[in-house]
Amino acid sequence: MNVQRISALVKMELKKIIREPAYLFMMLLFPLVLTLSFGLGFATMPSAVPGKTQFEFMVPGLFGYACIFIIMSVAQAFSDDREQGLLKRINVTPTTSGEFMGSNLITYTSLSVLQVAIVAISAFLMGYRAQGGVAGLILAFLFVMILSLCSVGLGLITATIAKSSEAATGISFIFILPQMFFGTFIPINETTRPIAMFLPSYYVTDAITMIFNGVALTDLNIWFDLIVVLVISLVIVIVGIGLFKRYGKA
Repeated sequence: MNVQRISALVKMELKKIIREPAYLFMMLLFPLVLTLSFGLGFATMPSAVPGKTQFEFMVPGLFGYACIFIIMSVAQAFSDDREQGLLKRINVTPTTSGEFMGSNLITYTSLSVLQVAIVAISAFLMGYRAQGGVAGLILAFLFVMILSLCSVGLGLITATIAKSSEAATGISFIFILPQMFFGTFIPINETTRPIAMFLPSYYVTDAITMIFNGVALTDLNIWFDLIVVLVISLVIVIVGIGLFKRYGKA
């Protein structure tokens, strides 16, 4: 792979996003508005966990929630590139499919992590204080990066299925809604847990909750969650790239 070509593609994708107000809102303002809304609405409401407000209970799930919405952005972006003929033009340049896919993985994973950073800063400003120290925060962001990669893979699968960017928006919710209801900030019970265990966001939220609640970082449950979400994410990314390269460029 040519690093210079990948860097140029990343810059091109970022410029395209900056020129689109809707993308900027989804990428930057949405996580900010989301966190502030929940903070103002649930800051004083007690949760099922003694000593924690509903907002404090929900913050780890907001980390995962911010990640999964990148699915829609990726699906729309790849569908737009296909409609505008960009993918066909790239095929006649020295740029390889691996370089193009790699640049998009870097771009959208980075943007997703930025969204989570906005959530973290906003939650801090709203009074949320996580335990686990700097090492815990770094580990939490490692989970976030893996989930972001998974979301990019799901975005590629969505773009493969969708025939237009408008259709991609609707289809993306097939992957977003289950993770929202069963894997992020909405409480899991014994009835919904068997469903949630098939979703990568569940393991990320579970691990970040333990980290932010002060559970020792050597706890095997945290590392079990990391292994599970890593395996799921690698499979989804490989499948997403394979499907899009074979069926999504037409």
